Order: sequence, then C-alpha cells, then structure tokens
Amino acid sequence: MKRLPLSPRTLGVATLIALGSTLGGGAQAGEVYGNLGFPGVGLGYAHPINSSFTVRGDWMTLGTHRKTRTEEGILYNGELKANRFGLFADWFPFDGTFRLTGGVAANNYQLTLDASGAGGTLEIGDKTYATTAADGINVQIKYPKTAPYLGIGWGHQASSGFRFAVDIGTIFAKATVTGTLRGQLANEADAQANLDKELAELRDGVAKAKYIPQITFSIGYSF
Repeated sequence: MKRLPLSPRTLGVATLIALGSTLGGGAQAGEVYGNLGFPGVGLGYAHPINSSFTVRGDWMTLGTHRKTRTEEGILYNGELKANRFGLFADWFPFDGTFRLTGGVAANNYQLTLDASGAGGTLEIGDKTYATTAADGINVQIKYPKTAPYLGIGWGHQASSGFRFAVDIGTIFAKATVTGTLRGQLANEADAQANLDKELAELRDGVAKAKYIPQITFSIGYSF
C-alpha cells in the first residue's frame, strides 16, 4: 500500500479532527475559532478541561510567495513558505480570561533564494564570475520542523457562545543556512570558498533571530 506524505497542513487538519472527536464527549463545550495575525490566517479548536485549563490545536499559514527579477544579466528567484501547526496548553491562573500558554509547533518556515546566470556576471564573496544559463547559486534558510512555544493570551476559557481571544508569544527556533553551486561555477577552484564567505555573513545575521514571534487575534464559537 502506498503511503501518503504528511505535511504540516495535513497533520494539522488531522489533529484538529482527532482533538474534536476525542474530547467531544467531555463536560466542557469545545470552541472552533479562526485566527488572524502573524503567522497569517488559520483555523483552530479549543477544548476546556476545567475552569483553569484548556487544550488547543490550530493551523496557520502565510501561504507561499514568489518573486522574480533580472538584474545585470542575472535572474533572481525568491520563494517564501510560512506554515505552522501548534498544540497548546492554556493555564488560567486567575479568575478571568488571562492565561499562560505553552506548547509545541510543527513548522514549515523556509526562504529560498536562487540566482541563475544568463550571460551576465555574478559576484560571490571576493570575486566576480562570468556565467552561462547553466550556472547558478541556490541558498536556503530554514527553521526547525518542530520547536517549543511560550506565550500569554486572553480567551479560550470555559464559556459558551461567540468568543474573542488574543495570543502574544514566540516559537523558540534558530534558522539554518545552506548554499550550493551549479553549472561551471561548481567546478571553479575558489567559488566554493567565496560562497562559504557569503554564507558565513548571512548566518551571522540570521543567528541573531532565535525566535519566531506570534501575535494573533481570534474569533470563535463555543458549542
């Protein structure tokens, strides 16, 4: 039997369904909600365990964005993917809507930058190289597939009817940077060394960001 690939999107939908079916028989009413903010838009399900604790799962996305431009004979392509599915536990330490939230996020955050030669020149590190259409550089910036989440928020407590909520938090994750050469550039004696210099500078900049912020607003309905 052929196995179906699991993406963060399919995993998120499946887990939301599982949460709903597993917890649906509890005493507290479950809440279906929509998110808007960063990282994008999404859908979630929250189930209060009691007046102090709620468990949630939601999927959010910014989609896939691509941009292409040509400059001095070089074709530049950029692609950004931003999707995440999260499982959260909310604790309401006081009587009210304020909560502390912890959880884990399954991420697909990736930025791909590709430069293809078209008869122009390409500067890599300390040297400028003449290119053909077969030459190019591919650089990828990726965040870990899974990472912890901590935050604060308001809402998703045990109640009924229409609900409003806010989340402010962060996913603790550090990006990795990789790069490859293709075409004749891959055979140049010093091209890889110059690319490594470029990647080292990029890593120094990326390394300063060790988290992915989240600020979202939600509206839902508790049955």
